[in-house]
Amino acid sequence: MKKGIIGKKVGMTQIFDERGNIVPVTVIEAGPCAVVQMKTVENDGYAAVQMGFGDLSNKAVNKPRKGHFDKAQVAPKRHLREFRFADVSGFNIGDLLKADTFETGEFVDVVGTSKGKGYAGAIKRWNFSRLKESHGTGPVARHAGSQGACSSPSRVFKGMKGAGHLGSERVTVQNLKVVKVDAENNLIAVRGAVPGANGGIVILSDTVKGRR
Repeated sequence: MKKGIIGKKVGMTQIFDERGNIVPVTVIEAGPCAVVQMKTVENDGYAAVQMGFGDLSNKAVNKPRKGHFDKAQVAPKRHLREFRFADVSGFNIGDLLKADTFETGEFVDVVGTSKGKGYAGAIKRWNFSRLKESHGTGPVARHAGSQGACSSPSRVFKGMKGAGHLGSERVTVQNLKVVKVDAENNLIAVRGAVPGANGGIVILSDTVKGRR
């Protein structure tokens, strides 16, 4: 990873490219992010940069975290994320990273928390097929069906798919193209959808798979 930034999902819209084609994009408010802490191989065993995003009042910060920000001489931030870089020599504590960290045409990976959908059945959660609604099936057309083994071991194996909590988990969408960068307003438009609801925190970083 060479570059990264914390942002907030604003919402989806569409823009026109140079050929006049409609491009669906997600607008992300990227930065400004302050470098709060540096981690090195000598001290921590790995190289990383800790960034902060979103202003926070002093009254909302506890003493340990306030000391953390005071040591870096950075105003309190609401969100802290760590980015592992092979080389951190280009960063200094207190630096501000803005949307122009990325350029139009680059490809990024976006990490976010997907929308929570509560308790869901096996069909919605795992794309199970429904049962026949012919004679003898009963009112269980959307049930998961039998899951237990025979008399030995006479139990349901751990990890079996079934109904349960759906969504609200960390999701990574890879290889999204940066369509437009508005450095003045700290906005980045990436092609396609980004996980999470509007207002959710997302992380942008260099794509690990390379360009399409």
